[in-house]
Amino acid sequence: MALGEPEFDYIRSLVHERAAIVLEPGKSYLVESRLMPLARAEGLATVAELVARMRAQRAGRLHRLVVEAMTTNETSFFRDLRPFAALRDVVLPDLLARRAAERTLSLWCAAASSGQEPYSVAMLLREHFPQLEGWTVRLLASDISEEMVARAREGRYRQLEVNRGLPAALLVKYFEKAGVEWRLREDVRRMVEFFTVNLADAWPALPPMDAILVRNVLIYFDVETKRAILGRMRRLLRPDGYLFLGGAETTMNLDDAFERVVVSGTTCYRVAPA
Repeated sequence: MALGEPEFDYIRSLVHERAAIVLEPGKSYLVESRLMPLARAEGLATVAELVARMRAQRAGRLHRLVVEAMTTNETSFFRDLRPFAALRDVVLPDLLARRAAERTLSLWCAAASSGQEPYSVAMLLREHFPQLEGWTVRLLASDISEEMVARAREGRYRQLEVNRGLPAALLVKYFEKAGVEWRLREDVRRMVEFFTVNLADAWPALPPMDAILVRNVLIYFDVETKRAILGRMRRLLRPDGYLFLGGAETTMNLDDAFERVVVSGTTCYRVAPA
């Protein structure tokens, strides 16, 4: 049974209010596919029944689960590759030279999903920057979904997931077989600090950042939310820090205080000189 317009509008309003995600008209099929597993888990036969239950309840657990189910969790190890080449070849060497006196480095993966991106950064640091031994390195990773954050902390991945983007040499070096899954070594998992945050809502206290990766998430927000998030990230970045967006994302016409730079074949952004 197709989802009715009133139910679709209810979900549209909920996810926009809670997560600033814009669901375009005609996306009822997406709502159906994302929420049907949750409806079944709640003992319900249809998404319409799920919406009816939500309408009858005060906002709480079920509403949160629906919003989390409507977020996109597409990710893979070393996704798109070129941003990681830029980190390895230019960005991190530049930052290490600039921070040599203070020996501190802070990085934030701001839409981490199930953890592949921050763990890719962690492995990159291990592989290519042994000089960070003795430094204070904070590698933060966040997501709106409590379920995704809990899964990321576990560092467990199916064979299909480790097959996507992860070089075989790194799989052998940094993962251990755990039944039918692979689990990242504990010492690498400890490198990443995971937490839950809604980028469109209040943020916890965060240190000044040397680099922020917020890739492939701004595309889901309306213009005003994009501007607000970019402004907050710009104020959080150190003056010589780097911002990485997704390939289809830009600061253009959203925050003119950023300037675009091309590094190792990929685009990133820096705060423009005053």
